[in-house]
Amino acid sequence: MAERVFLTASSRPLPSQQHTSTAMALFSGAASARIIPSVSLSSSTRSFFSLSSSSSSLQCLRSSPRISHLFLNQRRAEVRFSSGGYGTVSAPKSFASDPDQLKSAREDIKELLRSKFCHPILIRLGWHDAGTYNKNIEEWPQRGGANGSLRFEIELKHGANAGLVNALKLLQPIKDKYSGVTYADLFQLAGATAVEEAGGPKLPMKYGRVDVSGPEQCPEEGRLPDAGPPSPADHLRQVFYRMGLNDKEIVVLSGAHTLGRSRPDRSGWGKPETKYTKDGPGAPGGQSWTVQWLKFDNSYFKDIKEKKDEDLLVLPTDAALFEDPSFKVYAEKYAEDQEAFFKDYAEAHAKLSNLGAKFDPPEGIVIDESPNAGAEKFVAAKYSTGKRELSEAMKQKIRAEYEAVGGSPDKPLQSNYFLNIMIIIAVLALLTSLLGN
Repeated sequence: MAERVFLTASSRPLPSQQHTSTAMALFSGAASARIIPSVSLSSSTRSFFSLSSSSSSLQCLRSSPRISHLFLNQRRAEVRFSSGGYGTVSAPKSFASDPDQLKSAREDIKELLRSKFCHPILIRLGWHDAGTYNKNIEEWPQRGGANGSLRFEIELKHGANAGLVNALKLLQPIKDKYSGVTYADLFQLAGATAVEEAGGPKLPMKYGRVDVSGPEQCPEEGRLPDAGPPSPADHLRQVFYRMGLNDKEIVVLSGAHTLGRSRPDRSGWGKPETKYTKDGPGAPGGQSWTVQWLKFDNSYFKDIKEKKDEDLLVLPTDAALFEDPSFKVYAEKYAEDQEAFFKDYAEAHAKLSNLGAKFDPPEGIVIDESPNAGAEKFVAAKYSTGKRELSEAMKQKIRAEYEAVGGSPDKPLQSNYFLNIMIIIAVLALLTSLLGN
């Protein structure tokens, strides 16, 4: 069966005593995969972005004390949803998620990342939940997207999602601890935190996503991309254009392949082991796209462009970034300019995480105390050559200062008529003096 995968990497389950590292493939195409039976997960999928996670053999999904209620207690999930989004005494009645609990959950996710090295699979989880979005469908939740539907068994059975049960097992204790946080928010919070903790850019995230209430609201299989289609560039456009993303966003999001590994026994891609993966961290093995596969930087674009290291993975969809003329413009740019990559990635990741979501409150929740902390300072010399574009944050800052003194996009700054009159008088006096002489 041909499967499609958007950030896919199957992974071994994590044992009850220890969770090992995950190296998922953020966009891995699935070529053949067995459907997950009721007793076990399939182990073979091909991914477009496969960040494979490492762990030991998986127990029956229904037997896991942490996961069983995700599949069996659908009625409980409906009750929580209908009460206002996993409501507890501390959760605001009008919000899908509690802002204070979101902040606390983020700190617990950071600790999880430090101990389990699971950055790739958490990113993959968030991307796969959001990546089912169809811009041509208006109704929620039929349109798919970031709505927490990936917690249900019917969607976990999709070939693209093989192994993501391990990400759920990692996050479920945090979900149990913070019942005032929706699954949809938790998935996106985990992915964003993983990017930032791996050295990536600060992402302009917002929260307040509403969860779907039952498995009948899950999207159909087949909305996620493959890694090895006959025409990789055309396939990527077909899938990502459906999400409302463009060529620039396709390329920059592919850069998240800087994290993770792919394992041939799970995804169908990569080597069993390389000199970069034989010692872990976590369970050893698999093939990574980059040398430092737990560091978020622009190495992916550099290594794909050079193709000199046989121990580094290059999928057909990776190679297409430097073969397709439109993709190549952006891939070349990001290989040369990490700052540009970080800027564009932050915007694209945040956009992806919002796809299809329904927010409560409608404007969303921002949990960063100082969103402008550490913002870039304007230095005129940097922009004097015209080769560097102002960031969106700097544009907004300049616009705010412009409007503060009376300007707006629709009208110029107000004139100081008194000053203008004085200047005119001075000019006339000077001219009169010159003519008199």
